[in-house]
Amino acid sequence: MEIKRITTQKIYEAIAEQIKDQIVSGQLQPGDKLPSAKELSERYEVGRSTVREALSALKAMGLVEIHQGEGSYVRAIEADDVGLPEFDSLLMSRETVLELIEARQALEISNAALAAVKRTDADLAKFEEVLRRMEASPGDEVEGEQTDIAFHLTLAEATHNSILVRMIDSISSQMQTAIRETRRLQMYGSPEVSRQLLKEHQAVYVAVRRGDPGEAQEAMRKHLSHVEHVLIRYLKR
Repeated sequence: MEIKRITTQKIYEAIAEQIKDQIVSGQLQPGDKLPSAKELSERYEVGRSTVREALSALKAMGLVEIHQGEGSYVRAIEADDVGLPEFDSLLMSRETVLELIEARQALEISNAALAAVKRTDADLAKFEEVLRRMEASPGDEVEGEQTDIAFHLTLAEATHNSILVRMIDSISSQMQTAIRETRRLQMYGSPEVSRQLLKEHQAVYVAVRRGDPGEAQEAMRKHLSHVEHVLIRYLKR
């Protein structure tokens, strides 16, 4: 008698798994554009935020690419790609999340120093736009999460190293999926915490603008230490 492990899935996980099955079976081909978030929310009879979570999970698995303002597309898997993680791997253990946090710290602190050396005026303009959005939306969970991701991606892009951009995008996607609800509720949902995060991001930006690698590293270290404290406190529950 075969016994399968009983699991409890959240709605966005079930949606992601259905789309994943269509990709794996060939019903959806590389390059195919997925229906819009509005269309998917209507088909599955769920909110758009749930659809966005499902798409983020698929992105973390390497199955789709999300282009802001354009839509989501089935990703063409290159020959040198490492095998895709199984869907269950997104339901990460505490140890895996802690390892992700460590990896992010090592990468982002280095990114901050390199960005301080290589940033351009165009990069600084991108930072300023993201910071304006942060300042305008304290306590807005969705906007807070999106601007946080945008800031760290802008930092990676300011290194002008495509490999570092891909690495931070991959780590951020995995963390975003694994602890999405924690990040939103514990960080972005509180106006007070949002304002503190804004100050920390501004400190990183100022150091990058000054072209001071050491100051940029220290500002990023302080910021990530705060984030780690919040996440670990949740993980210990």
